[in-house]
Amino acid sequence: MKTALVSGATGGIGEAIIKKLLRDGFLVVGLYNKNHEKAEKLKKETAIELYPLNLCLDNNICLVIDQILEKYKKIDVLVNNAGISQQKLFTDLSDFDLNKMLDVNLKGAMLLTKAVVPAMISQKYGRIINISSVWGVCGGSCEVHYSASKAGLIGFTKALAKELGPSGITVNCIAPGLIDTDMNNNLTQEDKEEFAMQTALQRIGSPQDVANLVSFLAGESSGYITSQVIGVDGGI
Repeated sequence: MKTALVSGATGGIGEAIIKKLLRDGFLVVGLYNKNHEKAEKLKKETAIELYPLNLCLDNNICLVIDQILEKYKKIDVLVNNAGISQQKLFTDLSDFDLNKMLDVNLKGAMLLTKAVVPAMISQKYGRIINISSVWGVCGGSCEVHYSASKAGLIGFTKALAKELGPSGITVNCIAPGLIDTDMNNNLTQEDKEEFAMQTALQRIGSPQDVANLVSFLAGESSGYITSQVIGVDGGI
């Protein structure tokens, strides 16, 4: 049985990914930051183990990964799903805004991957899946720091895939469009409908749409796919 580690477990996309991987026969472990209430609910629904982890605290990452490897012996799949968003004019961004966005969305994913990769190299197998955004591909007004962090994940994916390919590890990136999660609760229904009309399918996405692709990339059928950025955006 393959073991999958999913960050951002208590978010809408994270929860959908976890439940899909479980249905597909993976042993799943989750990471979350501070939503303890949602974590307890998810534990009861899925019976998986969840570890609290702040990706901004460098030293804690290696400690948690060591605990997971000690218990489960291996990590075959890593899904870097944890992320934050913020809408703000670029000229209004504070240093704190910039640092937090980059620390969570980019640096956190890189450090988590760095902690997991040695175990994957030793077993000559691994699947790393980074969750970016359509705004990391084309940029979003009033989301410059968010777009930059997600674009950084794309560059990270492409470079790391070349480095880890000889070790039997694939690295791919998913770029969702507007997905119906709590992260987008700041948008009005009218905003969502307007965005939906800009897509070929004329709807916004669901967390399950993203989870389905994660499951494929995590499985054996995707073994010759690496260094790719795949949109789940309804055809923007």
